[in-house]
Formats: sequence, structure tokens, C-alpha cells
Amino acid sequence: MRTRIDLYPHQRQAVSQLKTGSILCGGVGTGKSRTALYYYWSKILGEPANTGSPFLPKVPLYIITTARKRDTKDWEKEAEPFGFSFTVDSWNNIGKYTNVYEAFFIFDEQRVVGYGAWSKSFIRISKRNGWILLTATPGDTWMDYIPVFIANGFYHNKTDFIRQHVVYSRFSKYPKVDRFINSGKLLKQRNDILVTMAYQKKTVPHNETVYCPFSKEDMKTLLVTRWDIFKNEPIRDAAGLCYALRRVVNGNEGRILQVRLILAEHPKAIIFYNFNYELDLLRAMAKEMKIACTEWNGHKHEPIPDTDRWIYLVQYTSGAEGWNCTET
Repeated sequence: MRTRIDLYPHQRQAVSQLKTGSILCGGVGTGKSRTALYYYWSKILGEPANTGSPFLPKVPLYIITTARKRDTKDWEKEAEPFGFSFTVDSWNNIGKYTNVYEAFFIFDEQRVVGYGAWSKSFIRISKRNGWILLTATPGDTWMDYIPVFIANGFYHNKTDFIRQHVVYSRFSKYPKVDRFINSGKLLKQRNDILVTMAYQKKTVPHNETVYCPFSKEDMKTLLVTRWDIFKNEPIRDAAGLCYALRRVVNGNEGRILQVRLILAEHPKAIIFYNFNYELDLLRAMAKEMKIACTEWNGHKHEPIPDTDRWIYLVQYTSGAEGWNCTET
């Protein structure tokens, strides 16, 4: 008896368009993971019967994703209805799989922009295996598509792409792209591999802008005297000035007061922060308010508290990706 796995219409349409070398493009909530797994299960494996326990597929599956998704086992949860076993690892370890042959790879969250070590490993894997790439942001410029175009066999290497399409500025002291030529060919190649999932969500976003106070006197002191009021020393460069200016704004007690007012109305909140001094202020606030508080950052990978009232503190860089969260 075959397993019945339901997809939304936009997901089924995407499966019919996918092929090895495709980029599956869709925003958060469109179901890229489920669509990719269904494509592998139906097109690569031919919809094998589910035995009720994980089975070893004839074409091994490798999923290269972010460290967070690997650790939280998001892919294992998505794949439960399909019944096949597979290997999940992070982009940091992609080099371990360059000698894999005749398998299928799902590359999750676009990490092959540029021409670094990850991109070179990706290109090497793509020459020997089937693959698709999942992303919400396929590329900002044509240079971002170089690794994927090479992996699809459109160009021999980066030099070949640059020779055909890139004109550098003659008046720049460093390699600066002035314009792209033969862009019609680039558009055709991108359209050939890009599969976009359009999905109209039923949820309605509700955005509120909350204005917070800051010390204009401290701001003026920094701008006029170039003296770091936090370190009590001269500011060395523009970066140091910008950092100090941001701290005047972000570290103001009035900002914490606004957070308190929000928490008085909403018992559960995910709060994103950037700098350690912000984290210290938020920790102290949570302790004073006696609210359960856990963190996700470069040092702690804690789950959301299992209580009726909580704060989850997420560092921008560490948590800069979509993740399934229904607790709020």
C-alpha cells in the first residue's frame, strides 16, 4: 500500500517543474522542504511503498542545511511521512561529501554565493550527483549565480563566465563590475533553472512601530568631541563612532521600558538583539520581571521555555533564518 502524502497546489506545480540543477525559490511558509522531499520521493525514487519504518533508498539522499536546522532536526520531522532514511549535515561540513557519487543532494538555504570553499565543494558535488537548491533569495546580481550556472554546465568556470558577461570599470583601483553584457543569455539560463513557488498566505501580518527615547546630549557629545563616553577614551575611527552612536540609542532605559509595556500585553515574545550590552539589559529585565527566559546565540542553543509566559532572546546573526515556531 502506497503512502498518501498531500501537497498544496502550488507545491505540486513546483514538483512538476523541478529537475536536477533547479533552484526552488519560495518565501518562509511556502513549504520548500516538503516539496523538495516529495520531488525526491516521487521523481527520484519513483514513489516506493512505505514499509512503516525508515528504509534505505536506492539513491542515497544527503541534505546540506544550516547548523541550526541540523541541530533542531527540522528535516527529520518533515521527512517522517515519507519513511526513507537520509543524511543531514551543515554547510560547514560540505567538504566531507565531495567524494560522494550517484546520490541526490538537497542544498537548503542558499550558501553558494561567491566563489569560496563552499561554492567549490558544491560545484564538485554537482558534477557527480543529482541535486536541487532551496532558497528564498536566489541572488541579487548575476555574480551570485556563477556557482549554480557552473554546476549546471552553462560555463566551464568563473573565468569563462566573466569573459562572456562581465565588463570591469577601467577607473577603479580594484576589480569593480561596470556592467553585464549578453544579459539575454543570462535571463534564459536563470529562467531555465529557477522554479518559483507563489503562495498567498491566509495570515495577515500586523506591524507596529514603537518609538523609543534616547539621549540627545550623549549623541551630541559623541558627534562633536569624538570622545567614547562608554570606554572613556578617544574614538579611533568611523566604525567606533557608529558603534557608540548605536549604543546611545539601543542601550537607553526608555527602550527597555517599551519592552516591558509590550510584555505586559503579550505573555510570550521572541526578541531579536544584536550586541552583548543589549543582551545584558534584556537578561536583567527578565530576571526582575520573573519571566522565564532562554537564548539562541553563538554560545547558547536553548529551546523555547515550556511555560505560559516566556521571553526568547535571539541574536540576529545566529537566528537569521526561517524556522518553524508556532509557540507564539
